[in-house]
Amino acid sequence: MKYLTAAEVRKAFVEFFAERNHSHQPSASLIPHDPTLLFTVAGMVPFKGYFTGEQQPPFDRAVTVQKCVRAGGKHNDLDEIGRTSRHLTFFEMLGNFSFGDYFKADACVWAWEFVTGVLGMDPERLWVTVHHSDDEAAAIWRDQVGVPAERIQRLGEDNYWRMADVGPCGPCSEIFWDKGREYGPDGGPAQGGDERFVEVWNLVFMQFESTPEGVEVPLPKPSIDTGLGLERTVAVLQGVDSVFQTDEFVVLLDAAQRLTGAQLGESEARDVSLRILADHARSTTFLVSDGVFPSNEDRGYVLRRIIRRAVRHAYLLGVENPVMGGMVDAVTELMGEAYPDLVRNHSYVRDVIDREEQRFRQTLRIGQAILDERLEALVEGETLDGEAAFLLHDTYGFPLEVTVEIAAERGVTVNCEGFEAEMSRQQQRARSARAVADSDDLAPFVSVLSATGPTDFCGRAELTTTARVLLVHGNRVVLDRTPFYAESGGQIGDTGKLFCEATGAEAQVVDTVYVVPDLHVHCFEAISGELRAGDEVTASVDSERRAGLRRNHTATHILHWALREVLGGHVKQQGSWVGPDRLRFDFSHYEAMTPEQIEAVEDLANTEVLDNESCRHYETSMDHAKQIGAIAFFGDKYGDMVRVLEAGRHSLELCGGTHVRSLGEIGAIHITAEASIGANIRRLEAITGPDTFKVMRHQKSLLDELARSLAVPATDLVEGVAKRQNETSALRAELAELRRRIALSRAPQLAEEAVSGVVIARVDDVDREGLRDLTMSIRNIEGVRAVVLGTALESGGAALAAGAVEGSGFNAGELIAEAKKAISGGGRPAADFCVAGGADAQRLDEALDLARAAAGLKAQV
Repeated sequence: MKYLTAAEVRKAFVEFFAERNHSHQPSASLIPHDPTLLFTVAGMVPFKGYFTGEQQPPFDRAVTVQKCVRAGGKHNDLDEIGRTSRHLTFFEMLGNFSFGDYFKADACVWAWEFVTGVLGMDPERLWVTVHHSDDEAAAIWRDQVGVPAERIQRLGEDNYWRMADVGPCGPCSEIFWDKGREYGPDGGPAQGGDERFVEVWNLVFMQFESTPEGVEVPLPKPSIDTGLGLERTVAVLQGVDSVFQTDEFVVLLDAAQRLTGAQLGESEARDVSLRILADHARSTTFLVSDGVFPSNEDRGYVLRRIIRRAVRHAYLLGVENPVMGGMVDAVTELMGEAYPDLVRNHSYVRDVIDREEQRFRQTLRIGQAILDERLEALVEGETLDGEAAFLLHDTYGFPLEVTVEIAAERGVTVNCEGFEAEMSRQQQRARSARAVADSDDLAPFVSVLSATGPTDFCGRAELTTTARVLLVHGNRVVLDRTPFYAESGGQIGDTGKLFCEATGAEAQVVDTVYVVPDLHVHCFEAISGELRAGDEVTASVDSERRAGLRRNHTATHILHWALREVLGGHVKQQGSWVGPDRLRFDFSHYEAMTPEQIEAVEDLANTEVLDNESCRHYETSMDHAKQIGAIAFFGDKYGDMVRVLEAGRHSLELCGGTHVRSLGEIGAIHITAEASIGANIRRLEAITGPDTFKVMRHQKSLLDELARSLAVPATDLVEGVAKRQNETSALRAELAELRRRIALSRAPQLAEEAVSGVVIARVDDVDREGLRDLTMSIRNIEGVRAVVLGTALESGGAALAAGAVEGSGFNAGELIAEAKKAISGGGRPAADFCVAGGADAQRLDEALDLARAAAGLKAQV
């Protein structure tokens, strides 16, 4: 076998098929024209229109070296990168194509000629697979190519190729290389080890197109699409176990080691990180060069995720300085000759990736510190709650997949469903807030911030002010000053109105958010007219809604203090959500609170409120805040200067939200729920002020209505309910006894209906106990050898009872063995007497017929 470099294999492949009248086409962009794909995932993607007949190909045959990325959507290998010997995000697919020209015979013959003749692979170590229905391909390999029949194997779906849920498809045939017995069991690709038999080439016989309805329609011209994985093939030719040991990856891994100071072989974890850097450097460099820009949507999001994953692994290697720019340099130098666009776009690509790395390193430092703190409280096998993962994502831009990956390294799972629920709630609150982190959307806001500085927030002192419009971007507006609080620290953003007296323009503010730090962005819906930059407007906050937010936000601080008093100093806030009509407070605690503890917390909190101590909310240095013992809340970001809230005599915490002036403004605090949201994390939900009285009034109304229905005073309601329950129980017992007596009175009649001494019948209006008593009563009548009774219960289920006289030759358990299955039931069998209950009363008659069959009787018609 020949030793060939990656560059030599590219060249040899193109020349081989060019000599066979294939038109050499340059690689298409990684951004496909196909709306069903995020990226170009295979060599055939640029030619899809030719295969479907939608476009007329300018040539009948083509050969390409196509750059591909599989890191999103259906084709996603991202999580495998660095941990296996063959998975990559970016790879090169060598392909030859026929558009209605040659078909299976030429494709198979040329493929074998190339791998054995040009590449010099030993034919004795090559295996071939075909689809189990493709007799034609199997015959070609055996009779025309000369592959021994024992090395041709048939497979199912693994040998049927689909680009996606819709699109071209057809049976395929694959060529595998046998690495040798030391890599796993024999048996060929079908039964042997995955590490031993390596797929080298896939020949797709494009015969159909799959429609959205799942129908496979014959293509107008059967065609050929083949894909030979360059990196895997080079690994075989160079006699190495992994694609990361091939000549081009050796260069990139050398660069990664030089930039990080880490060395291969120090540990498996560090080797994985170095391999991820090498792989991700290729995919990010090519994606940016082809026009993908990091963002929070579609392919831009996948690119951002790959960059951030590489940066995190550099961070794990202990690297404080940026490394991705240096990796871009290495990729460009290595692959620029094969892909000249890399050289032309080098400066741009390096700048984009370097800036993304710089931003994420700050995110990573803050987010990982917070995540580490949360994970320290969990042990292996436990789950991190979804709200904490969402808070990291929403407040710090810390990606969920990074949280999942870090947690997995500690043996901890993440409640992703909880994360998605939080994400959904946020999206419902403000559509515009979904896109504010998109890099393409940030530019105008960054420009305003650079030109005018932070928004002047005056909303602690006034709820209405005059302001100047600085920017209108879509349905978002920026003012030079504002009374509107932007969502942060668990408190949702203010709503209200903007009005321009000069033009009559009016807008409803539906949310207020931070797009970039310190810049308040007002998400609005137009009422009349149009707001323009330069307009002077009156900005008015919904004062009633803000009052509710202030009450509930200060209440979270009081509840935090009360929880620590009742449960202990280990209690620590783990998250919160403050709305105008309710609040949610998450805290660390190892068990469910008892009703007495909840009552004690509620009493302590309300005692503080009734004392009506003043609240002092002021700005100071972080150092001073620490000195006076202020408690920091989980998830809040703090700089050198912070805001401290002194809520009464006992609560002293950092908080930048809006708060009441004195505790009496909160009104009554009522805890409505307490539950677990994760290992050692509890959640309180509560209401305050007028909302508490609304709930109490509603509850009193329900109690009064219940008292009237029971004809007792409300003060005697408990005794009245107990009395009514006792009366009901007595009546039910009396009714059951009457039914039992009536049922027992039927015993002689049922015994007279015995066939050969066997009674099998359905009885109605009897409960399980009555059925038991009736069965035993019939069994004890002279002449009866066995009895099986069935009834439909009021609960919706069914019951069977069987009895057999000793020496009768019958076994009660065997009589209803099949019958109880029919009613989806079960029960312990016994020879003399047994009862079975089931859920399916609809099949009771069928069950009794099965019992008749077991007794040797005919089914009842």
